[in-house]
Amino acid sequence: MNGSVIPFVRKNFTRHPALLGAVTTATGLLRHMALKPFTPRNRRREFQLRDSVASILANRSQIFKEKGYGSTPTIVIGGFVPDATELVEFQRDLFRQYGSIYYMNYPRNGFTSELFFAQLADLIEDINNHGNKPVIFSVSFGSGLLARFLQEWMEPEKLGIKGIVMASPVLCTEDLIRPERDKSGGVRMLEINLKRILKADPSAEEDVNRQIDRARRCFKALFEAGAENRQLSGRHLTIRKKIMDVIERTSAAGGYQRVLALKGFSRPLPHRPIFNGPALTLLAEQEGDLLVPTSPTMAALRTPDTCRQLFPRGKVRVVCSGSAGDSVAHASLIFHHLHYNPIIKAWYDKLVAPVLFAVV
Repeated sequence: MNGSVIPFVRKNFTRHPALLGAVTTATGLLRHMALKPFTPRNRRREFQLRDSVASILANRSQIFKEKGYGSTPTIVIGGFVPDATELVEFQRDLFRQYGSIYYMNYPRNGFTSELFFAQLADLIEDINNHGNKPVIFSVSFGSGLLARFLQEWMEPEKLGIKGIVMASPVLCTEDLIRPERDKSGGVRMLEINLKRILKADPSAEEDVNRQIDRARRCFKALFEAGAENRQLSGRHLTIRKKIMDVIERTSAAGGYQRVLALKGFSRPLPHRPIFNGPALTLLAEQEGDLLVPTSPTMAALRTPDTCRQLFPRGKVRVVCSGSAGDSVAHASLIFHHLHYNPIIKAWYDKLVAPVLFAVV
């Protein structure tokens, strides 16, 4: 669609709701046609958990596949919101140049880390059995899940991973929540909401529902703040609708269990590598607007010796916009893709053709 039409549509959406709906529906339909539900041929690890995970269907992540052109597929693991299928909308074309994309969307009505790890391991093994090794691309909360997976599952499983990317990683609870009396640097909106959720009485359904409802409003506000003063394309409008739907349709139990998974993350420890293979960490220039000043992950990644211990073959890149009025915020892959994508592409190119780059 002509890019000049979209700003007109957004600016006049109150007067032309039908036109806005047509743009959003058409864009969403094209995305939906490209994504296909995917099930690994062998799900032995998942099936082993059938008796130990209550309501396993409510806790299963949905896996989708989008066909690509190369032999280096990408597995996408998202943050709290949005779904993985929406999070990398503006990286999809890039990823498809190297291989197919596999998206792991968290369940709406529950969450269990162990089941997620089993599904991820089964997916990686399925890709390995086809002669390929995937890149795992994780964002924010998803990077904490990936770190746990790599440290607790990878070594005994001997699965083949070509490389990992962590964008705005949240590797431990202390990245988002400080001790009760520590308010230096101001208190962040997400920090307040997470504290309330963790203090909620799990046996009091009404209390949990009330705190999760507050968190819903928080995530909506965070997205709208990123969209403020921007000309949104049809793709942006479609993603916005999907994100709001995900926030509304994720049950209180589902949201609460994701926060409990965050509570189970361990802070990064020196001398204990997270991943020994090629790794790229992308830090937004304004991580401090969301992460607390005492974030252990930021301290580790900004200390070269500690960073090398965590990722012996890793690179850390700070993503900047170059504009004082439009700084790159935490995990802003949707609104600042023009600044993220060149860094991601350069890393993938070197990963896929290291000999060529060595000669150059």
